[in-house]
This record gives sequence, structure tokens and C-alpha cells, in this order.
Amino acid sequence: MNLDMNLLLDIAPYDWHSIFAALVCGSVIGMERQLRGKPVGIRTSNLIILGTYLFLATAFRLEGTIVDPSRVVGQVITGIGFLGAGVMLAKDGAVVGVTSAATIWVLASIGVMISAGHLGAAYKMSLLVVAILLGVEQLEAHTKSFSRGVHSRVVYYTRKRYSRRAGDAEDNDQV
Repeated sequence: MNLDMNLLLDIAPYDWHSIFAALVCGSVIGMERQLRGKPVGIRTSNLIILGTYLFLATAFRLEGTIVDPSRVVGQVITGIGFLGAGVMLAKDGAVVGVTSAATIWVLASIGVMISAGHLGAAYKMSLLVVAILLGVEQLEAHTKSFSRGVHSRVVYYTRKRYSRRAGDAEDNDQV
């Protein structure tokens, strides 16, 4: 029975310490996002860090003459950029979701740190990310100069649309 349990828990060449670090870091950042109702919550944060760790831990263990783990890092960055772009939207003339996209990007970088064996630094960076997200929001809420232009309502104007009858212009300007 004991042999079966060891076989079940063995995940070599990966290690449980790194997976635990990925889940803790993802949960810390994801909790902040989820409690504030942002798109990248606990589940997404955990999966991004864990997935990045698994890709890179695998790449670091590949052997051969043409294996280059830095190429995997580059491809992860590209893929994460695509994922982050999907979070950003244009809404009422303003781009929203940029902070969530940047959070996705930094989550992947923490996964890279974990796969390189820098668990302590990954924990510290996760706390720093949460401090940035909360701290800047507090500055924006309490200091007018920090919120200037960041979250103000964007005014945009559209072309005048014409109805089927010539000469009947429908004014679609929005303020």
C-alpha cells in the first residue's frame, strides 16, 4: 500500500514545492483580483503560473543539441501576450482591462521564476504585485493628481449617420 502511495505522489521530474509555490503565488494575486471583481481571479492566476512552471520545467529538462529553454520562455511570453490581449476591450471609447492584461503577464513571469528555482523571490514578487495593485488604487482614490486621465470618462464623437432618405441626418454624437 505504501509503495502505491509513493507512486501516486511521485511527479518527477517536477516537484511539489514548486507546485505549492505556484498555487500560493497565484492565489495571493488572484484573491486580490477576485475580491475586487476583476477578470483574472484565483483560478486563472493559479493556472497561468502553474502552466508557465510546467512548460519551463519541462524545457529545462529536455536534452539535445538543439534544445534552448530560452526559446520556450519567448514563446510563453508571446502566448501570454495573446491571452492578455483577449482581456483588453474598448468600452465607451476607452480601453479597459489593461491592468488585468499586465497582471497576466506578471503571473507568467512569476511562473518563470518558480521554474528556475527562485521560490522565495516568487513569493516576494507576488506580494509586491498585490501591494502595487492595492497601493496605486488607494493613491488614485485619495489623490486627484494620481487619477487625472487614468479613469476619467472619455468623450468621443461618431460620424453622423444618414438615414435612407437623403438629407435626414441622424446625430449620433455622444458626450
